[in-house]
Amino acid sequence: MKDFIKINPADNVAVAINPLAEGTTVTVDGAGDVKLVSDIPAGHKFALKDLAEGENVIKYGFPIGHTRHAVARGAFLDHNDIKTNLEGQLDYSDITIDNPSPAAPGSGLGSAAEATFQGYERADGQVGIRNELWVIPTVGCVNGIVKQIVDRVNAETGAEGVDGIFGFPHNYGCSQLGDDHENTKKILRDMVRHPNAGGILVVGLGCENNQPKVFEEFCGDYDRDRVKFMVCQEVEGNEVEHGVKLLTELYLKARENVRTTQPASKLRIGLKCGGSDGFSGITANPLLGEFSDWLCEVEGGTTVLTEVPEMFGAETILMRRCADNGLLGSTVSLINNFKEYFLSHGEPVGENPSPGNKAGGISTLEEKALGCTQKSGKSPVFGVLEYGERIHNHGLNLLSAPGNDLVASTALAAAGCQMVLFTTGRGTPFGTFVPTMKVSTNSGLAQRKPTWIDFNAGVLVEDQEMAAVASEFAAYVLRVASGEQVNSEKAGIHEIAIFKNGVTL
Repeated sequence: MKDFIKINPADNVAVAINPLAEGTTVTVDGAGDVKLVSDIPAGHKFALKDLAEGENVIKYGFPIGHTRHAVARGAFLDHNDIKTNLEGQLDYSDITIDNPSPAAPGSGLGSAAEATFQGYERADGQVGIRNELWVIPTVGCVNGIVKQIVDRVNAETGAEGVDGIFGFPHNYGCSQLGDDHENTKKILRDMVRHPNAGGILVVGLGCENNQPKVFEEFCGDYDRDRVKFMVCQEVEGNEVEHGVKLLTELYLKARENVRTTQPASKLRIGLKCGGSDGFSGITANPLLGEFSDWLCEVEGGTTVLTEVPEMFGAETILMRRCADNGLLGSTVSLINNFKEYFLSHGEPVGENPSPGNKAGGISTLEEKALGCTQKSGKSPVFGVLEYGERIHNHGLNLLSAPGNDLVASTALAAAGCQMVLFTTGRGTPFGTFVPTMKVSTNSGLAQRKPTWIDFNAGVLVEDQEMAAVASEFAAYVLRVASGEQVNSEKAGIHEIAIFKNGVTL
């Protein structure tokens, strides 16, 4: 196993895989013998040449920023040494699409027979990977009622014969205006129409902005056999008892659902990362890229990439992969609209890496973005979705949502993803309302947090080949789609978060 990696031949930095001591000499392709003049922590960068003040730092073959001061060959670089090159809105008028062809994965996954999983086919043709019961409040005022209903039905049934009974409290649905109000309605509507639920009880109050009757119309052609509505102010007597009765009826119907063999083309998988480190763009994110290319280009399935701020600095790579000029224009709008959101609040577009990201070896937003976008593989972009919009094109899609882990993962699930694949170098226990699989970028994290991490991609820097790891990973994803629980599910963690941008009355 190597102690360092130079990712791209054009790079003027390399990344330590293991901690390297000051005075160590390493031999690097294209740079010769480099004597380290600093200690280099694992996941962090060291210079392969003398860098002048203001010179671009190249990683992944692209600039990740420029030096704040002169940096000696063999020296350690982190966020104190590198400044972002990012600016505000850009024109992008010189960007042209590369007429991308299907990107068959290079790992050998493409040669496999047609993949299948065991799922729940719904009346509208969607396929769920779970058969759960959900209780969804239209407004935060009824969160307590929702909890009582869920607790009662869980206690009385033990959730036997279904995959779980869950409530999804939130603070919204009233005292909201404009886009915030619409965002709340869209996310809740998308949950009502999601195939992972075998039964859904929507609980309203009656006087909220998100009026239950109006919201029911907003849901459109939903499945009335597995969705019921209750308005607490209209219930005579005890609303909890009435809710328990309705949810029990849904439970008895949901118990009759059975898994059947489904093609992998029915899978819609969200791609997300958080708590990243210097290995994210070397191990876990490229692994998801291999999986995404296989699912989209070989099996005819769908993946969705989000967290737009973490595309800044790598956005032109995605733009050139758009399937047509209309999608290119939509991607330009996706990027510039989110930059305008930052600028309208007086925030710089490049101020994103968290303290954990920086401690893990990520110095600028460009560096994070160049690693982040590798989750999308090399496939063409076939769809660009607004926040709260549901998937309507197979293949790779881009979705407008912020980088916040729970907000973005909720948006992915709301778009129709049955599962979210979440890479992390620092670790996190959260889970949204669909199975949220944690993929570690390094083996140390997987060993420290076995109740958080579901799959360890850190073995990719421990002499395991991508072909074998990707094959194992794809098989695991299909097992999870067929019912095997991920750690956040085992821990009973099921949460939502809705994007908020405006005033509260």
